[in-house]
Amino acid sequence: MHIDLAKPILEKNDRTAARNRQLFDEKGVFVVDLMASPGSGKTSTILATIQALRDRYRIAVIEGDIASDVDARKIKAHGIPAVQVNTGGACHLESEMIARAVSVLDLDQLDLIILENVGNLVCPTDFYLGEHAKVMILSVPEGHDKPHKYPGVFQVSQAIILNKIDTMPVFDFDQDAFTASVKQLNPAAPIFPMSATKGEGVEPWAQWLAERIDALKAQQAGER
Repeated sequence: MHIDLAKPILEKNDRTAARNRQLFDEKGVFVVDLMASPGSGKTSTILATIQALRDRYRIAVIEGDIASDVDARKIKAHGIPAVQVNTGGACHLESEMIARAVSVLDLDQLDLIILENVGNLVCPTDFYLGEHAKVMILSVPEGHDKPHKYPGVFQVSQAIILNKIDTMPVFDFDQDAFTASVKQLNPAAPIFPMSATKGEGVEPWAQWLAERIDALKAQQAGER
């Protein structure tokens, strides 16, 4: 007899995630879940995204970390609402954590919520949070072989950000091999090469995100 201990945990998580998604859709707030390893540049990518979109959209950030509020304070310093979620050791955010974090935000005053998931390439892939899109960030120093080692995170992502491309000359990173591996796992996912700290390549990613925010807004308006 085989007992799947993960099944009831995931089922409970998915029920709360569905309620989160219903709320986001009703309010017309697009939610993106950013997944990556520690040090890949999640926070710098968020700051670059905010800089590119803040004149068009009202943005908030939910920061997921095992401990500390360092990243949330960085976001708040730029005048953006940020809610810190400390998982207490868990290697991923869960939908109930998001529900609690969202309860302190005024969704009527938002167009976009960016979730910064805990730095991990495995656990976050299995947990639906109610987001509209999962996006994975890989940095050049991590190596072009990561799609082979962690295929799941690439398969569930609607888009891939290749960050720190300015370091390409320093590291033995085969961009063609990386692109081929990603396309084999997930042909539909666009890849956005960028250097978030330098602002290089941010605009195509921001435009991709803007198109989805606008589509949700149009859908919401059509249902009224």
